[in-house]
Amino acid sequence: MKPSFALVTGIHWAAVILYVVATVMVVIGQLFEKPNLSRRGYRVCYPGLLLHGAGLLIWWRMVGHGPYIDRFEVLSSNAWILLCAFLLFAIPFPRLKAAGIVVLPAAFILVALGLFFSPEMKTLPPTFRSVWLVLHIIFYKIAFSAIIIAFAFSLFYLLIRRGRLTRLAKSLPNLEGIDIYAYRFAGLGFTFWAIGMLAGSIWAYQSWGIFWNWDPVQTWSLVTWSVFGIYLHLRRFFSWQGERAAWLFTICFILTLVSLFLTPLFESSIHAEYFK
Repeated sequence: MKPSFALVTGIHWAAVILYVVATVMVVIGQLFEKPNLSRRGYRVCYPGLLLHGAGLLIWWRMVGHGPYIDRFEVLSSNAWILLCAFLLFAIPFPRLKAAGIVVLPAAFILVALGLFFSPEMKTLPPTFRSVWLVLHIIFYKIAFSAIIIAFAFSLFYLLIRRGRLTRLAKSLPNLEGIDIYAYRFAGLGFTFWAIGMLAGSIWAYQSWGIFWNWDPVQTWSLVTWSVFGIYLHLRRFFSWQGERAAWLFTICFILTLVSLFLTPLFESSIHAEYFK
């Protein structure tokens, strides 16, 4: 392994270790009513986030393009934006910090998975060099972050409704408040997903002369966005809330994973370079 590769992977593993330590502290602090331990856990996140960001910047300089082609860089950048978005949202809404017991494990698992896929330096195809591609990717990553937070609150609703996580429930709003948090972050994810699709369509037109090609990634992205739209429509106009809304959002979350991480593996996609 070249020294530069070793440096990037070493920095990422150091970030993973800090994220794991932070996760253990936050989970114990949240589940066993130890707020000081939880606060210290969140403090551990910040050096991890700085290390992680430095590793991504070094990788960016090495490969000469943003982190959106190789599996390692896609997963790593998703994790970094997820943590940044979560910590920023938690500043005006402190009760969001309870979602750390889902967000923090998701972050270190994404980074670790990326490292296990063995980082590869890949050349950016000429069609990928567009500001619209950058916007397309950024908006999808923000949408993914909002969707994970919404999933955390949907999961909390289902578990607390069944009498579990009683200690964690003390640091959360009531069930109605948990349900509203899930609804609002789902709406945020839906909005950014739509903007990401629009930017992607403009990029596709610039690159291939067509706004929409119905390849697997585009089709599943549209299906996922439509199901999110159904979720929001049922909530807004048919008073869906609580448990059935949480279960429906769980389906939306599964579709998100399929759309972002499974369909790009299809060779027939015009996104063939993505996530290979």
